[in-house]
Amino acid sequence: MTPSMSEEHLVLLATGGTISSRTRADLGGAAVASDGADELLRSVGGAHAFPVQVVDVLRVGSYALDVDDMLLVCSRIREALADPSVVGVVVTHGTDTMEETAFLADLVQGDPRPVVFTGAQKAADAEDPDGPANLARAIALAGSAEAKGRGVLLSFAGEVFPARGVRKTETVRVHAFGNPDYGRDGSIADDGRLNLAAAKARRPAALPLPHPGAACRVDLVASYPGADGAHLRASLDAGAAGIVLQGTGIGNANPLLCQAVAEATAGGAVVVTSTRVNAGPVVPVYGAGGGKDLLAAGAIPSGFLRPSQSLVLLSLLLRLGSSREEIAAAFAERGGTG
Repeated sequence: MTPSMSEEHLVLLATGGTISSRTRADLGGAAVASDGADELLRSVGGAHAFPVQVVDVLRVGSYALDVDDMLLVCSRIREALADPSVVGVVVTHGTDTMEETAFLADLVQGDPRPVVFTGAQKAADAEDPDGPANLARAIALAGSAEAKGRGVLLSFAGEVFPARGVRKTETVRVHAFGNPDYGRDGSIADDGRLNLAAAKARRPAALPLPHPGAACRVDLVASYPGADGAHLRASLDAGAAGIVLQGTGIGNANPLLCQAVAEATAGGAVVVTSTRVNAGPVVPVYGAGGGKDLLAAGAIPSGFLRPSQSLVLLSLLLRLGSSREEIAAAFAERGGTG
């Protein structure tokens, strides 16, 4: 659909994912992203509160995305909102890395108009696909006055979540997302009726989009029983400027990893400590290789941000040329309880 230039309308940005996927016999029955934005909008049917302009950005499974692809999506959101007649934006996206792209979009999004991510757990050619209902609810949410000023939202299976802290919690069930630390923003019924909690009064200022070509490598390194510093050092040798350490418990590692972290930070790399645990903050408490020693070695605690979103924030900040002190302040602000 192509609304007139002055007509108030929504923009649907399609990037692929399960919501667009169909089974390919020539690929041994594998499902691959196939449908574009036009097909996705047709699958919803019915009338919408506002006309919908469709834009194809990507057509891939989100497991194949990199940070540059995610920044492209953010750029397309910004381009859509440059039009004052746009009332909101919907992004269809694969569920595997939706939590990363939605959070990145939230970090750089300062416009109060709604931006809503959604997708599906069942392919478009499934007997009972969940994509059309998810998309219909996302369109209703993006066109609502109640969604303004909340930052980027994720709408899935009738639940509405803030982008910060959201994560995929189920591999196949249709209620695929949760946000154990920051909770839900509310719910949306099949008929588009909203039940949203009061919006928070203050959001952190939006960060700028980095200049094209400002690439920088950030790797995720896990702590586990028997882990040493080999993986972390290999990442640095491969050119990583930043490391997200997926710690155990409240952000712990072991003496060998602490030594590798100290070497990394002494060499100018930025290390952020997160945790593999589902909920709760990273708190430097323990010695003998624990979080207190990681802090002394120069690692920055991620607060409530899990490894996936810690990697997104660190990647963005490094591409923007932020200092270690600025990065620590950003994690304190954006990984905190506010």
